[in-house]
Amino acid sequence: MNLRHSLLATLVAVIWGVNFVVIEWGMHDVPPLLFAAIRFTAVVLPAIFFVPRPRAPWRTVAAVGTFMSLGQFGLLYSAMHAGMPPGLAALVLQAQVLFTVLIAAGWIGERPTRRQLTGIAIGALGLVVVGVGRGGHVPLGALLLCLAAALSWGVGNVVSRRAGVSSGLSLAVWSSLVVPVPLLGLSLLLDGPGRVGDALAGFGWQAGLSTLYTAGLASLVGYSIFNGLLARYPASSVTPFVLIAPPVAMFSAWVFLDQVPNAAESIGGIVVLAGVLLTVLRPPSRRIRPSGPPSPAVWPAETGLVVAADQKA
Repeated sequence: MNLRHSLLATLVAVIWGVNFVVIEWGMHDVPPLLFAAIRFTAVVLPAIFFVPRPRAPWRTVAAVGTFMSLGQFGLLYSAMHAGMPPGLAALVLQAQVLFTVLIAAGWIGERPTRRQLTGIAIGALGLVVVGVGRGGHVPLGALLLCLAAALSWGVGNVVSRRAGVSSGLSLAVWSSLVVPVPLLGLSLLLDGPGRVGDALAGFGWQAGLSTLYTAGLASLVGYSIFNGLLARYPASSVTPFVLIAPPVAMFSAWVFLDQVPNAAESIGGIVVLAGVLLTVLRPPSRRIRPSGPPSPAVWPAETGLVVAADQKA
């Protein structure tokens, strides 16, 4: 990835890191599945009337929405409602990086390099350090829901990568069409019409601001950039950037929720960043330079050596 796209991927990770705290902040009086349905209704309307349909089969667009949005966020919101803290939710959800790399390798043949695998392993080690540093007990059901959300996101990443849609915004908007109705139906079934009606009637400014952030920045801006990068680069080059989100979520919880990170969390965050840098930064190319002006007779052979060296670098 070039510098501009690397910075855009980093921006997305920062937006998504803050997003976990914003979700927690806005979900106090609204059932989780209903809150997710409202978020994606705001993603679809009114943007769908102005954004052209993506150039991909409808089944592909629907699959992206089903796994990347419906599955991921329905499960994530439920996990946080069941007791998963924002920072730890951001941490566990990054299992999507491993899921994405494995699924992409098996399904579409994108083999990660040794350097990328090493960087991902270092990033995962940093996440483990952060997780150990947090301590405490998390309900098993909440943990399993968050892991299922990560798996759903990983499948969605590979479907999006395979679709190759150049306009990330169109894919983000149109794929969200499949999200609100199923989530609303599940909320009515699990929470009951009375609870849903009370939540809609009492939908306050706090939930409204949270919806604006999650729909506008996290979904429209974040997934527009992210899907666009997946269309350009292998999944193993794009998804490791999201490992930046947990340290950002920890820092956001410190700033907004007064949850001060301990030494293990700080060290783990630095290790995560080191792993991401190792994954995405390319080593400098090693070129064989001729010592003097080559003669026409030997120049083609030396040119071949340069090309071969570049290919191995």
